[in-house]
Amino acid sequence: MDVVKDLIVKIENLKQNKKFKEALDILKGVTMKYSDDYRIYEEIADIYLYEWKLVQAAKAVNFALSLNKESATWNYLKGFILLSNEKAFEAVKYLEKSNNLMWNNAEVLRNLWWAYTMVWEQEKGISILKRALNISPWDELITEDLAMALIWSGNVKDWNTLLLKIWKNFKK
Repeated sequence: MDVVKDLIVKIENLKQNKKFKEALDILKGVTMKYSDDYRIYEEIADIYLYEWKLVQAAKAVNFALSLNKESATWNYLKGFILLSNEKAFEAVKYLEKSNNLMWNNAEVLRNLWWAYTMVWEQEKGISILKRALNISPWDELITEDLAMALIWSGNVKDWNTLLLKIWKNFKK
């Protein structure tokens, strides 16, 4: 029996019901008992990110990475936090590692696109964002991001094609 897994299911339910304080209190109460289980810190970081408390989220992520450097989720979260703090060059490293560990995750790819855009590698970013859209064709955020990226790059032909797709989905 995996006690931490059962605890995480309970925490996920609390988060879905927007009971973040209650979830965080439970997690803080078990950190000593399960101090070596990175999943606890993943949940803590997730709550702090939802509340946009990046400093606290970064502390949880950094500690979790010290426990498990090969976690795709932790590398993604570290990259996301760095990107949110406008440290795009550092973010690319973590987002690429997350992508290598958790191949074809549309949200990781979406953030990797933004990181590449921030470091002036727009074409590489657009290619990644197109892959994200192929993986998750109904994701509105990815679709909108790709439309904006294509406008910025001056790729009117692909932008028009994407606009037609958006229009067709809108009419449904």
